[in-house]
Amino acid sequence: MATALVAMAVVVPTISEAQAGKIGFVSTERILRDSKFAVESQKRLERDFSKRQKELEDLAGRVKAEATKLDKDAITLSENDKVKRQRDLAELDRDFQRKRREFEEDLAQRKNQVVGELIERANRIIRQIAEKEGYDIIFQEAVYANKRIDITDQVLGQLDGGK
Repeated sequence: MATALVAMAVVVPTISEAQAGKIGFVSTERILRDSKFAVESQKRLERDFSKRQKELEDLAGRVKAEATKLDKDAITLSENDKVKRQRDLAELDRDFQRKRREFEEDLAQRKNQVVGELIERANRIIRQIAEKEGYDIIFQEAVYANKRIDITDQVLGQLDGGK
C-alpha cells in the first residue's frame, strides 16, 4: 500500500506537467503604457487636442469672469439688464458645456481607436509568438504570473521593432 502511494506521488506530478503544456503571460497594461506606439499616440493626441483644450479653458475662464462680474454688478443693474446678462451668461455656459462634451466625446473616441489598433497589433504578434514557439495558451489577464512565463518584453520588442 505504501509503495502504491509513493508511485502515485511520483506519477501524478509528471502527468500534470505533461498536460499543462507551454504557458505564457502578457501584461496588457504594460503594452498600453510602455510601447513606443502607445507613447507616440499619446503625444499625438495631446498635440491634436491641445488647441481645443486651450479654447475650452479660455471659455471656462470667460464664463467664470462673467459670473463674477454679474455678481458684483447685480446690485446696481436694472432688473432688465440683470435678466439680460443672466440669460447671456446662461447661454455662454450652455455653449461651454456643449463644447466640453463634444471635446470629451471626440477625445474618448480617438483614444478608443488608438487602443483598439494597438491591441489588434499586439494580439497579432502574440499569436505569431505562440505559433512559432509552441505555446498552448497565453494569458493577458492574471492575478499573478511568474516572471518565468511573462513574454511581455518579447511582445514589446516586436511591436516596437515593427516586425
